[in-house]
Amino acid sequence: MWNRKEKRLKRNEESLRELWDNVKCTNIHIIGVPEGEEREKETEKKLQEIIAKNFPNVGKEPLTQIQEAQQVPYKTNPRRNTPRHILIKLTKIKDKEKILKAAREKNKVTYKGTLIRLSADFSAETLQARREWHDILNMKGKNLQPRLLYPARLSFRFEGEIRTFTDKQKLREFSNTKPTLQQILKELLQAEKSKRRRNAKRAVKANPKQLIKWQ
Repeated sequence: MWNRKEKRLKRNEESLRELWDNVKCTNIHIIGVPEGEEREKETEKKLQEIIAKNFPNVGKEPLTQIQEAQQVPYKTNPRRNTPRHILIKLTKIKDKEKILKAAREKNKVTYKGTLIRLSADFSAETLQARREWHDILNMKGKNLQPRLLYPARLSFRFEGEIRTFTDKQKLREFSNTKPTLQQILKELLQAEKSKRRRNAKRAVKANPKQLIKWQ
């Protein structure tokens, strides 16, 4: 009985997640643009400037109207030293995909000399699931061409075939049968762990009070 309830609850959670993802399916997050006192129209212009500067070919083709443009969250947090995201809601998903594809191909996207990122907008649950693959995506340097598929599946090329995994456990089981892949993953995870340790040390030096939270 409890099994049935758990399965039903999980299905409901999945349905809710998919609903929120569908609501957000035409959205783009622009991350890293310095803060300003812009009104909505000026925020819209930023996307147009980014496209014109970084993806001129995309700019040549007419895009559908921008439904909404705003900074999120609505109010600034004085404790946060990073700029708020700019949320752009387009009218058609094909325009969002066109812009994000151009951003992936360019690798480095800038706004007035500042490095920025463009990303799709997802529910909190989908975002968390996708973050689990963050370290594995560094396999780009290993010619494996990793990609994240919706909602949070990892796909990459190995031994001439496209492999897809829904979670790290399945990837681990597969890599146990492939010593070459196992070694690549081991090196990546160790490098990522060292990087997190260095970042934590720098954060503690900048703000010793943070040490209390990590102890």
